[in-house]
Amino acid sequence: MANESRPCPCDIGDRFDYGGRGQEVQVEHIKAYVSKPPASTDKAVVVIHDIFGWQLPNTRYMADMLAANGYIAICPDFFAGKEAWKPSDDWSKFDDWLKNRDPRKINKEADAVLKYLKEQCGAKKLGVVGFCWGGVAVCHLMMTYPELKAGVSLYGQIKESDDISNLLNPTLFIFAEKDDFIPLHQVTLLEQKLKKNCKVDYEVKIYPRQTHGFVHRRREDINPQDKPYIEEGRKDMINWLNKYI
Repeated sequence: MANESRPCPCDIGDRFDYGGRGQEVQVEHIKAYVSKPPASTDKAVVVIHDIFGWQLPNTRYMADMLAANGYIAICPDFFAGKEAWKPSDDWSKFDDWLKNRDPRKINKEADAVLKYLKEQCGAKKLGVVGFCWGGVAVCHLMMTYPELKAGVSLYGQIKESDDISNLLNPTLFIFAEKDDFIPLHQVTLLEQKLKKNCKVDYEVKIYPRQTHGFVHRRREDINPQDKPYIEEGRKDMINWLNKYI
């Protein structure tokens, strides 16, 4: 998940000044942020954070947006109590930091969260969205948990060795054209693999002139030139969930 010259371009972007409308709960061995819609529903979405962790206001903003669109949204601490990355941390140590925070080794947390949604929230129709680190996690979960009926992976890095063709249910992949972190040739390779081997619906979409993190770490009010793409990315995410959940 890194390159040698710069391990990750995930500078914080625009950190939202946002308090959140949901509440923090304990889900077995982890904490989570839960936001619920005004009307009762049996539809729920797991929101997977980026390297800045489950408490980042931007990610909670996304969870609240999903709740406003009729979903129970839960953003668990998939780092399971380990410290999130901080903007002040030394990028040269990023690879070491990442070693015990593998986005493909989150089944224990996923099991707890899905159980909580089913038993405590009455959820029967489930989906998942994730950003950056969480985008990689979405790919893993969409190949592992058949009860997740829709997935949206936002700028999750793809390794050329990854074969994510074995998706169990429809998945949307959102990428940015100017992402220093995910070269477009990797996106092309992903599309080729999916076209050849994928048995379920999928879509790979590249947003012009956008950079890593644009959907949840760019503010339309201070980045007016990006506003159409920010809004489009969020709308596409919600439309995909609406279509398949």
